Amino acid sequence: MELILKEDIIGLGYKNEIVNVKSGYGRNYLIPTGKAVIASESAKKVLAENLRQQAHKLAQIKAAAEKKGEALKDVALVIPARVSATGVTYGSVNVNIVAAELQKMGFDIDRKIITMHDIKKVGDYVATVHFHKDVEVEIPVKVIAENAEELEAEKAARKAEEAARIAAKEAAEAAAAAEEAEAEEAEADAEEAEEAPAAE
Repeated sequence: MELILKEDIIGLGYKNEIVNVKSGYGRNYLIPTGKAVIASESAKKVLAENLRQQAHKLAQIKAAAEKKGEALKDVALVIPARVSATGVTYGSVNVNIVAAELQKMGFDIDRKIITMHDIKKVGDYVATVHFHKDVEVEIPVKVIAENAEELEAEKAARKAEEAARIAAKEAAEAAAAAEEAEAEEAEADAEEAEEAPAAE
């Protein structure tokens, strides 16, 4: 079904755009919540007239969005998270955390206009800020282990443990081999003594 959006809906479209959606989604959610109206011929005419009248205002809105986008151009986030030894985070890094990190840097951005997959591992990712239908800014997000030293110590302890285990195993094998060699030598000596002729 064809609808005219009354507000921006990330992933679907922006205010005053005409979109095609499944009937159930339109009838049960978008229309009852006032987020969209049916795109009838008369509604389209009203929309065209409104857009014509609002052209100047829309240009100002876009210019403001571009200014905000420009300010974020060189921003990159480094987010420390507690991670397990395998690099998986305890809990996920999501848009709320990204919005909070941006806030710390002086950028007051509504989390609703940020899109990003929830991050569950350390690594490099991208969060997209949708200021306007023509202004989207991608922000690099690097998730690092905040407990890196702890993990390194844990890894070193595990390595030392493994090395000690291997050394103990090798020592036990060497001791067993030495014991076996000693037993074989004693046996050979005994056989030699038996074979030697008795002294006259």
